[in-house]
Amino acid sequence: MNSIQTVAELEDALSRPSARDVKFLRELDGDIAVLGAGGKMGPSLVRLCERTVEASGRPRKVIAVTRRICDLTARAQGARLPDCANVLYLAGRKFGSSGNPELTWAMNTIVPAIVAERYAGSRIVAFSTGNVYAFRPVAEGGSRETDVPAPVGEYAQSCLGRERIFEYFANNRGLRCLLFRLNYAVDLRYGVPVDIARKVWRGEPVSLGVPAFNAIWQRDANSYALRSLGHCASPAAAVNVTGAETYTVREVAEFFARRLGRECRFEGTEGASALLSDGSRAREWMGPGEVSGAEVLEMVAQWVERGGTSLEKPTHFEVSDGKF
Repeated sequence: MNSIQTVAELEDALSRPSARDVKFLRELDGDIAVLGAGGKMGPSLVRLCERTVEASGRPRKVIAVTRRICDLTARAQGARLPDCANVLYLAGRKFGSSGNPELTWAMNTIVPAIVAERYAGSRIVAFSTGNVYAFRPVAEGGSRETDVPAPVGEYAQSCLGRERIFEYFANNRGLRCLLFRLNYAVDLRYGVPVDIARKVWRGEPVSLGVPAFNAIWQRDANSYALRSLGHCASPAAAVNVTGAETYTVREVAEFFARRLGRECRFEGTEGASALLSDGSRAREWMGPGEVSGAEVLEMVAQWVERGGTSLEKPTHFEVSDGKF
């Protein structure tokens, strides 16, 4: 991975199709709709789809739907969405959910029902989260898709609710669906490594309460999302999407301190458990990601050192009570 100097170069890197993406799209029929295309991940995923379509030589529509275009909580507006064989469902709510829980539940449970009804004959990759799992002792590794969900807090509970709605339509209405449990995407402007790097850069203490985390370069997550359309089925399966590494907060903070020439300070008692996912199934189905964990950390260090922009959307990685 070459050094990324500008936002334009970053956007290009996040949406650059791989040979696997192009091969997959040559074999997939139908247009692609991205619902929730205005969020953190949506714009780069839309661009990846567009660039992959162009490279595949099989013309088709890529339809980006944002809240400005369609209020997905309104059934009448959802009914007017264009027909589409393939749907990447990114709509949902996280930040601020503890202060307005009814909106969180509406976005994460009512909207999936509206979308599942509208696209009952389509393939839907339904974005979810590793937050549906319980915290685990770090030494035991990440949760597998076969583990029983045990979400903590209203946000995580509503995310499990979203999964259950899609599962209902898959099990009872024949919807072809895949539950895409992402944990977590990293863009140089946001993500857990970015939060830690910026704290170290500013001389702020880093919390050790949640001692470890998983992450995946966003372009790799985008690629997995697109190619997950090939794994939609009825009944619905789930797939954990994350990098192969388990990062420890202490080691990542110490790396950034060395790399950025800053003092590293910590706060809190170092915990023994964390929200971790095992992404083996995704790698078995679709191959490994193309950017390693070490490369991600180095790119983040370069970006922060250079004064690169931030989306100012903290991950709250240190939260263990589910109150985001």
